[in-house]
Amino acid sequence: MRILLTTDTIGGVWTFTKDLCEGLLTSGHAVALVSVGRLPGAAQSEWREKTQAWFGTQFQFEALETPLEWMEQNEMAYRGAETALLRVASEFRADLLHANQFCFGALPVSMPKVVTAHSDVLSWAEACRPQGLADSPWLRNYRRLVASGLRGAHAVAAPTRWMAAALRRGFVTTGDVRVIENGRTIPPEDGNPAQRVLQAVSVGRLWDEAKGFCVLDGMDAAMPVLVAGETELEAPGAGALTEAEVLALFRRSSVYVAASVYEPFGLAPLEAALCGCAVVANDIASFREIWGDAALYFRGAASLKEILDRLVESGDALRAAQTRSQSRAMEFTAERMIDGYLSLYAELLESRLPTLEDMNSAEEAAA
Repeated sequence: MRILLTTDTIGGVWTFTKDLCEGLLTSGHAVALVSVGRLPGAAQSEWREKTQAWFGTQFQFEALETPLEWMEQNEMAYRGAETALLRVASEFRADLLHANQFCFGALPVSMPKVVTAHSDVLSWAEACRPQGLADSPWLRNYRRLVASGLRGAHAVAAPTRWMAAALRRGFVTTGDVRVIENGRTIPPEDGNPAQRVLQAVSVGRLWDEAKGFCVLDGMDAAMPVLVAGETELEAPGAGALTEAEVLALFRRSSVYVAASVYEPFGLAPLEAALCGCAVVANDIASFREIWGDAALYFRGAASLKEILDRLVESGDALRAAQTRSQSRAMEFTAERMIDGYLSLYAELLESRLPTLEDMNSAEEAAA
């Protein structure tokens, strides 16, 4: 199978597509990976070079500096990439398109098209801007881009039932949204095991209000909380750690604080739990779906402080929480995620399900 895969270089979508790409290549498939948004950083370029050296012509990569749908200047989010994607699709002789941006579901190609809904502005606004978003050319264009991509897709996937339901609230989709949970398989620790200390950690884009870091402001818990992440969207990498540095931080820490008020899945708490951290999460529905009783939940700063203080006071409680979180995290493997997408690809290639656009055209013709 030859797959044209799109990604962006800013957040968890890169991690998702990197793991998916590696799994597809290892399984014997060929992948053309095209990134949009800002250009790849040093660590991302290093991964590309290593992957090309390892898999040769089975893998190709192209970076486009086109904006993402949710960015303020989104007029060129689709049009700025269309020509390049059509060229890659033709030259690579792709069998299937898997887009991790909504708008590319509208690409005029005859192959099956999968769109993965990692998040969307409307459900983000429900959590972060309960007063609603003001009407604007940007928002109208965003809605148009997403709707067009969903109409053109043969299948839509989401990482949680929560995200699938949120997408259906905001947009019309073709049939069911397939839930394929994200997964991670982290590299083994190099050298001697890290010495774990009694500290909590949280990582994410500090400029994104969805990450909920404000709950930590002025909180005086017995356990220190370290926060790491990009400080500005316009300054790529500012304040960010490499993947190896993040995993090393997780392996030195005892607790991961998942403070997000909006998180359709959350790869960082999954990685932290795989490294042995107990997950202490904001009590939102998506975290409940993923973690069940394997996490401790807080509602507000006072509740979070109480939990962290209790874990400091009781080593047994901390170790039990770490064990529960790690056991749950080990269920979300990259292999399971990759198998889920391979099954979806095979179904589409076999059945060639109609898109929403196809069905509308058929109805118009019948009328």
